[in-house]
Amino acid sequence: MSKVCIAGAGSWGLALAMVLEKNGHDVTIWSALAKEIELIKTEHENKRCLPGVIIPPTIHLTENIEEALTDKEVIVMAVASPYIRSTAAMFKPYIKPGQVIVDVAKGIEESSLHTLSQVILEELPEAKVAVLSGPTHAEEVSRFIPTTCVIGSEDEETGRFLQNLFMNENFRIYTSTDVLGVELGGSLKNVIALAAGIADGLGYGDNTKAALITRGIHEISRLGVAMGGKLQTFYGLTGMGDLIVTCASMHSRNRRAGILIGQGKSMQEAMDEVQMVVEGVHSAKAALTLAHKYNVPMPITEEINRVLFEGKSARDAVSELMQRDKKVEYE
Repeated sequence: MSKVCIAGAGSWGLALAMVLEKNGHDVTIWSALAKEIELIKTEHENKRCLPGVIIPPTIHLTENIEEALTDKEVIVMAVASPYIRSTAAMFKPYIKPGQVIVDVAKGIEESSLHTLSQVILEELPEAKVAVLSGPTHAEEVSRFIPTTCVIGSEDEETGRFLQNLFMNENFRIYTSTDVLGVELGGSLKNVIALAAGIADGLGYGDNTKAALITRGIHEISRLGVAMGGKLQTFYGLTGMGDLIVTCASMHSRNRRAGILIGQGKSMQEAMDEVQMVVEGVHSAKAALTLAHKYNVPMPITEEINRVLFEGKSARDAVSELMQRDKKVEYE
């Protein structure tokens, strides 16, 4: 049995707490939002994020950082990507050398263009930081529906330890040393999922969705390889696998936001209606900046940024993509 702190009481943090509790570990959930913790203590569920999933009384809940972090073998960072740096900085006084931290948020920090594991290491340089990613909607993981994902860790021993910590008959874990590739796949797919949702909102069909997924993974892998990731990573669970589920499922907040934008709502109106952090909006600018930095053409990402931030109509963006210069599929 290991002592684990889950930082974040949203849907993903709660789902992973359920997995770890089922595996026999001593699990504590921490949130900076005291009201959120009190509501879960009272109602035994987070009705906003994960309705119908009852949190067992064996999972501890606290808003006290010292209580949450003291003597924990593993800390799981499940706060939304814009709050990763501030949360890591808040944790610094309680982090011991060699502390294992698993980032499960997906995103790229816009100001630094760093992945989230890089952000955590900047704030907590003595920690051992790994990532968990893949096609993993919390709504299904929390109900123990069979799911597979990947632990990314440059240290293979840490990767195997975390594989054993999380894995059970319904939650299969693979390991990878390509941490950068794992993180980029999980971050950039949210941008493509916005595009897929926009296509749905415009009333387009399966042909359009298949094209966006296929050309989307092409964009993601080109940038990822240029940045140093491994090509096979982008055609695995944390690339193609995560992209498929995020583009196709109504559990996906990025797809839901995209549908609303395709139906004519502004980016802010769509985010307000979804009522949760839409990671693709936060990653879109960073993805485009990286594309320019590494001289990688990413036309879908370009058009998504114009729709989100420049007021371009979604229908005009699709038209622009369809009428680009003639190309061969693969050079």
